[in-house]
Amino acid sequence: MVPRRATVPHVPVTPAQIAADVARCVDAGASMVHLHARGDDEAPTWRRERFEEIVAAVVDRAPEVIIVVTTSGRDWQDVDRRAESLDVHEAARPEMASLTLGSMNFPTGPSVNAPETIAALASRMRDRGIVPELEIFDVGMANVLGHLRKTAVLADPTYVNILWGSRGTADLSAINIAAVLAALPAGSTWAFAGIGRFQLRANTMAMALGGHVRVGLEDNPYEEWAGRTPATNPRLVERVVKIGRALGREPASAARAREIIGLPVPHDRARPEPAVVSR
Repeated sequence: MVPRRATVPHVPVTPAQIAADVARCVDAGASMVHLHARGDDEAPTWRRERFEEIVAAVVDRAPEVIIVVTTSGRDWQDVDRRAESLDVHEAARPEMASLTLGSMNFPTGPSVNAPETIAALASRMRDRGIVPELEIFDVGMANVLGHLRKTAVLADPTYVNILWGSRGTADLSAINIAAVLAALPAGSTWAFAGIGRFQLRANTMAMALGGHVRVGLEDNPYEEWAGRTPATNPRLVERVVKIGRALGREPASAARAREIIGLPVPHDRARPEPAVVSR
């Protein structure tokens, strides 16, 4: 929601740009795509119609990929606007949607996720057959996940993205990794993301520990931080796939990723092709 092309020149903005980027990422080894919508002025938008344009374009270019839409509370907090992305009707309904399990401060401002908002979004996802992509930024949010499962707000399958290194949340350290992983419910499928210069380190740690990875320009605008070399989404995927293979981890196809996570196979998809999660 933050990058703009003036400072992050390769961030895709229009539906066509996003779909083309997704297709290149799938060719490079990605099995899942986390989508944000932008207006013509590049500002984030919550409007369902824009998400429908994006999803239709993505499905046309990469019909096998797992589609995850955002319900971010960074720019707006009310449930109705945040849930618009869940009601995409064109092409295919998203299989997953992001759900952040607590409030936090980013350098540019807060992301507000009140307990009642989390429960309401989880309920709307459940009603639509959409699996949450649970976003955790510290051990407190991992504890919230356990509570929500005990109170039946959340159920299996449990897929967790753990994001490290944002100012105001957990940094990337062995003690934090151990604490968060220990707090996850048994059977959770988890991935690491890293903010900024922590992205590559977090990805490598996840693969070494048997987990999965999230990469992309949302979290990290640079391929090489010392020289501030601009990144592209496909190049970030290519790099992590290369490192994964060096560690003995092959990228999973989207079909295999669905098996790992526990997602049902969508009836309107075809063409199983290579794609980033592996065992």
